[in-house]
Amino acid sequence: MSDPETKTNSDEIPLSEEGWQPKDVLIAIIAFAVIVAIAVGVYYIYQSQKPEPVVEGDVAPDFTLPLLDGGEDSLSNHKGEVVLLNIWATWCGPCRQEMPYMQDFYESMEGKPFVILAASQDRKGEEEVRPFVNEFGLTFPILLDQDKEVGDLYQTDKFPESYIIDKDGIIVKRVVGQLTNSDLKMIEHMVDN
Repeated sequence: MSDPETKTNSDEIPLSEEGWQPKDVLIAIIAFAVIVAIAVGVYYIYQSQKPEPVVEGDVAPDFTLPLLDGGEDSLSNHKGEVVLLNIWATWCGPCRQEMPYMQDFYESMEGKPFVILAASQDRKGEEEVRPFVNEFGLTFPILLDQDKEVGDLYQTDKFPESYIIDKDGIIVKRVVGQLTNSDLKMIEHMVDN
């Protein structure tokens, strides 16, 4: 009598190769489990390397970026001033709507310990930002953040996004979307006190 391992069917396929054997199923399950474990591990490593989200009451993370008009500026250069950090992009509709109001507010605060730092997230930098700034006649400092350093540091995911930072460098308020009149009144109050 022939060995069952070598027994063949009518198409001459050995019976042991017709389907999944228990050891094949076990190997597949183990391989799948290893792949899932690696994926979960990579995800947790990635998550652990992301900075903690900045929240109201935190010290605002410092940064240094090039200015549209040359040189560079840092948040830490503005200790003793109230800072409106605005993270925006030229292609953002709400940003376009907000900029004229920001310019008017900036002009109304002239001579006071207040500054707007507007960090553009546009990839092409000056090429995209200069025409926008000229169109709106913006005179406050425009920072070029082509690599999204500030956007990543502050974990910005929507534009515009603004941070109101007090004279001691503490985040007082995070505003997702356009600034409101009450936000501007808050800044006026902080500057005057």
